[in-house]
Amino acid sequence: MRRLLLALSFLVPMQAAMAQDGEGAPSTCLAVAERAGVRTASLDATAPWRVAARTLGEVRITFVHHATYLIETGQGVRIATDYAGFSGAGPVPDVVTMNKAHSTHYTDFPDPAIGTVLRGWNPAGGAARHNVTVGDVLIRNVPTDINRFGTFEADGNSIFIFEADGLCIGHLGHLHHKLTEEDYAAIGRLDVLMVPVDGSWTMSQRGMGEIAERLHASVVLPMHRFRTPIERFLEQIPDFGVERRAEDTLTLSARTLPRQPTVILLKGV
Repeated sequence: MRRLLLALSFLVPMQAAMAQDGEGAPSTCLAVAERAGVRTASLDATAPWRVAARTLGEVRITFVHHATYLIETGQGVRIATDYAGFSGAGPVPDVVTMNKAHSTHYTDFPDPAIGTVLRGWNPAGGAARHNVTVGDVLIRNVPTDINRFGTFEADGNSIFIFEADGLCIGHLGHLHHKLTEEDYAAIGRLDVLMVPVDGSWTMSQRGMGEIAERLHASVVLPMHRFRTPIERFLEQIPDFGVERRAEDTLTLSARTLPRQPTVILLKGV
């Protein structure tokens, strides 16, 4: 199935590559999965997921701290996940995503220079719904529930999905429960999965391992590790390879993804 999905990712019509902002082609993460026979679903049938352009460049991913990864697309769009006010060295991010389970995952005072701030919850109530194109990246979300300070809150968290340079990158946020079939359908295909592995503040390591197995991403990037031995999480996905790197940054492209699903431990994780 993985080979089929990867092969189909290169079959997107050429006119999609030339699409302009606001008139892009449907999400590759969803469309490719549908072509492979995987049931997917748009959360809003009246506003299909859109992306401005199709390129097959490279994406740089840097582990910053805790649940924050810095994603840099081929066109230089900088995205900080679960941003709490710090995104490492360099310019201010163009985009930040946030989740509100704890103050280490959000800030009420993001830098005014940040052009796009996406909260994983809806301050007005109900589920957050994001479908945003910034430069060469499409960003959308799949709402989930959270247990916040002992109170279970519907739609309090979001799984954010970033599509750029032919890659589909998912960040699970502060996930507290198993995903439903509808959740998997809304996520679609993932090449890279950022997963919390603490096993206590979020979902159990076994549960996270089951999600990693089900999504079958080529690259799994742990986060939210605390002092929990990473080996306990790795035991849950014995068929995945493991790479331990001395750098905090890796560069990925659709053409260089590992053939075997692999957990990559960057410096600092």
